Amino acid sequence: MRKTNKMIFISLLVSVGLALSVIESAIPLPIAMPGARLGLSNMVVLVTLVVFGFKDGIKVGMLKSTVLMLITGSVSSFIYSISGAILSCVLMHIAYRYFSRIFSLIGVSIVGAAAHNFAQVSVAVMMLSNTRIYSYLPFLLLVSLFSGYFVGLSSTYIVENLKKNFRVLFSRQETI
Repeated sequence: MRKTNKMIFISLLVSVGLALSVIESAIPLPIAMPGARLGLSNMVVLVTLVVFGFKDGIKVGMLKSTVLMLITGSVSSFIYSISGAILSCVLMHIAYRYFSRIFSLIGVSIVGAAAHNFAQVSVAVMMLSNTRIYSYLPFLLLVSLFSGYFVGLSSTYIVENLKKNFRVLFSRQETI
């Protein structure tokens, strides 16, 4: 894929992730747990990680968090978001690259969801100087099992379709 096409596609992925973040913030969850979210925008990061690799995956995660901060103006949310994005992206990359025999994309997504929650709770502990906040982590990890499963299942279908379309795209470029 040419560099310009790749840059355009990465930009589109960032904008889709951003749109999913905004939509997700408007969806009420059936449980009242502060900080618990569906993690729909993490689908974009996982897909980018699988299709384009670690560097582009972390770029998409960081750009999504940064642009969301610029739109919402919430710097504290940015700190939580960026820390979760970086840790989840790193651990998803390790799980996908080195443990793909053990983990499907669903397992990789659950690892990412758990890492995201762990990073955000750790940031809250540091910001509030209160280690008792870690007592909330098991509840968030339980939610991350379900959200990670959904994101991983959806990502599996998206990756399959993208890989098919990229083969078609590559074959067209070679004939031109």
